Amino acid sequence: MILPPATLGMLGGGQLGRYFVMSAHRLGYKVIVLDPDPASVAGAAADEQIVAAYDDAEALRDLASRCVAVTCEFENVPAASLALLEQRIPVRPAASAVRVCQDRREEKAFLARAGVPVAPNLTLLPGEPLPALSDDLFPAILKTAREGYDGKGQWTLHQADELPAALAASGVPCVLEKRLPLEGEFALTLARSPSGAISALPLVQNWHSGGILDQTHSPANEPALEAEAQRIAEHIIAALDYVGVLTVEFFLVGGQLLVNEMAPRPHNSGHPSIDNAGCSQFELQVRALCDLPLPAQAEVQPAILLNLLGDLWQEGTPDWAGALALPGVHLHLYGKGEARPGRKMGHVTVTGRDWPRVESTARRLRALLGLPPR
Repeated sequence: MILPPATLGMLGGGQLGRYFVMSAHRLGYKVIVLDPDPASVAGAAADEQIVAAYDDAEALRDLASRCVAVTCEFENVPAASLALLEQRIPVRPAASAVRVCQDRREEKAFLARAGVPVAPNLTLLPGEPLPALSDDLFPAILKTAREGYDGKGQWTLHQADELPAALAASGVPCVLEKRLPLEGEFALTLARSPSGAISALPLVQNWHSGGILDQTHSPANEPALEAEAQRIAEHIIAALDYVGVLTVEFFLVGGQLLVNEMAPRPHNSGHPSIDNAGCSQFELQVRALCDLPLPAQAEVQPAILLNLLGDLWQEGTPDWAGALALPGVHLHLYGKGEARPGRKMGHVTVTGRDWPRVESTARRLRALLGLPPR
């Protein structure tokens, strides 16, 4: 067990890392962030930032010499860097688990071996002959195997003859996945400690716009789906021998949950836990890293999260005073400088004692901020 005031390491300087730093500080820990951006928002909140590339061996050794354990805030940290750190200090999640989650080809292969249901898919390489493709696979989505997120690195294909051009445009290995008629999108965030304890946040339901998370309802209030989602997620954790926080995204198709993706970290859809749960996903991340006791699954207040993208700033600063005048509104701005379209600048969570009140406030808030009705 790692107790405060120990120093923890964080690879990644974005908003997820920032919330980790804040949770660690509240528990009495110090945090050193490693990120190549000297203006990173997590580095600004941390006790110190090492400004270096994630594969800078000297910087990694420096981090390991000053921390007792390390975690990461996004899955694209090179697995080799995590493996190097593992030679010196605990890294949670491990390089082996992150390596699976950061490549869709490895992720799909792992899920298939583990017997976890996923959408029909194929791995494709640019410049290689295409396999025989069934018309049943279309419409489909072509996704880059690595680093695509929030709709980036994805192409919607309606028929097979559109595939060669899209694959050539990608220029990298891809996964072709059948586009299914979705009945809903859900996510479950859970944590496992080195001692083997597991704690899960309630299942949430998500709505996306343009491939980017738009709105989340927490909890989803789907007991049967939640039990199945937790069963699948715990099976994945056991198969990966996973330690840390893991988020599993699900599609609901024909009444069955299919795994869409795994994120070896906290997730945008887990943000309501900051305001509606006794232990947020970021405190779970700190506890799992340090092998502190994990809380039993606790009841949460009804909450609706709205993502705030840079588009909202295109005509000036949004009406935060009006937003904060509404009941149960919690505003979270990440401290990022430039408000670019599609960039996650913050989020708002609406909490309350009952769903009708929360839903009514969320509708008023969307209208106030100029967001289209959901």
